[in-house]
Amino acid sequence: MRHLERIFRPELIEPAIIADSDWALKPTRVQANPGAEHRPEAGDFTMSMGIERTPKGRLWVSWFAGDDSRDAHILLAKSDDGGDTWSDPLFLVDPEPSPSGLRQRALVGNLWTDPAGRLWLFFDKGLRFFDGRAGVWACHCDRPDDAEPEWSTPVRIWHGATLNKPTVLSNGDWLLPISLWQREYMRNDFPATSALYRELDPYRMANVFVSRDLGATWERRGGVLANGRQYDEQMILERKDGSLLMYLRTNDGIAETESFDRGRSWTAPEPSRLAHVSARIFVRRLASGRVLLVKHGELDRKPAHRSHLTAYLSEDDGHSWSGGLVLDERMDVSYPDGFQAPDGTIWIAYDRKRVNGEILLATFREEDILRGALQSPGCRLKRIVKQTDAAVMESKGA
Repeated sequence: MRHLERIFRPELIEPAIIADSDWALKPTRVQANPGAEHRPEAGDFTMSMGIERTPKGRLWVSWFAGDDSRDAHILLAKSDDGGDTWSDPLFLVDPEPSPSGLRQRALVGNLWTDPAGRLWLFFDKGLRFFDGRAGVWACHCDRPDDAEPEWSTPVRIWHGATLNKPTVLSNGDWLLPISLWQREYMRNDFPATSALYRELDPYRMANVFVSRDLGATWERRGGVLANGRQYDEQMILERKDGSLLMYLRTNDGIAETESFDRGRSWTAPEPSRLAHVSARIFVRRLASGRVLLVKHGELDRKPAHRSHLTAYLSEDDGHSWSGGLVLDERMDVSYPDGFQAPDGTIWIAYDRKRVNGEILLATFREEDILRGALQSPGCRLKRIVKQTDAAVMESKGA
């Protein structure tokens, strides 16, 4: 039945998805030591997923390989020397095909170190690009600095996908952003008139899930629907007064919405004052109390392309922004994700080009953002993490 994947006829694909829907509810384990065929040099696609630091200083980076489609799978590598060198892929999330031969993919996810030092891997999987339901899975590594780290069996949280890290609220709640995509994204797999998963239609929005027991269980707290939504890719910031600010990706750029009851209800999303292309941004509270923003281009001028990835700071919970450190001015740079190390250094990973591209790393400090120039000792921009062969040749000027 694997021939189904080579026939783009919805009338054949849809029955297979119906028959195999329960298959997608089975856990996919994190595989250790993937073969050489999974090295970036052996492929032609690298799309940034996330980066994290574990308690003893090890760096973990993750990316999507295969394609930004039904062929996507996730790879993880580590660095034990501050990002100067990186291992070959150490772990792989590549869901097995369904009994009918339909491809499962892992296309959206993130890495996150929780307050106890456990490294979490969140990822989604579903049949083909989007089967109308997909699903967010979570597993964790209790000792991510060990010589041979081990992952727990992934547990399914809910339907949908999550791209960004959880936010830990001042009361200890963990908030996880989960997006359940709109039915139109099923168009590549079967007719838009399909009756699959109609019961989920009221929840096709940017959802917020909460855990009060350190990730053991999760429940839906609320959600919000933005006009012109584009995968949502929502990020949540707790402001100093306890209210929440959510940024969402839309066709026109970024929208904002607020919650004053810890995520149960949200105001109607409005276009953000942050001029932006339709692309992922990164927002995070820093140890100083300031808020970090990484976006494309200037604050008040919408860029024409995914270029000029730039870092800004806010002293007032996102009401205004200052500084402006350009991390990478080149075209086709996107999908920033990062963290702040205990010494105050900020680490941001992102991708460039994706097809025949590379994963890159920027390290800088708050003072660099404010003066708009990189001057802090030991900090660097455009550090190479992973490259395809084509990107290696380009960097050599071939």
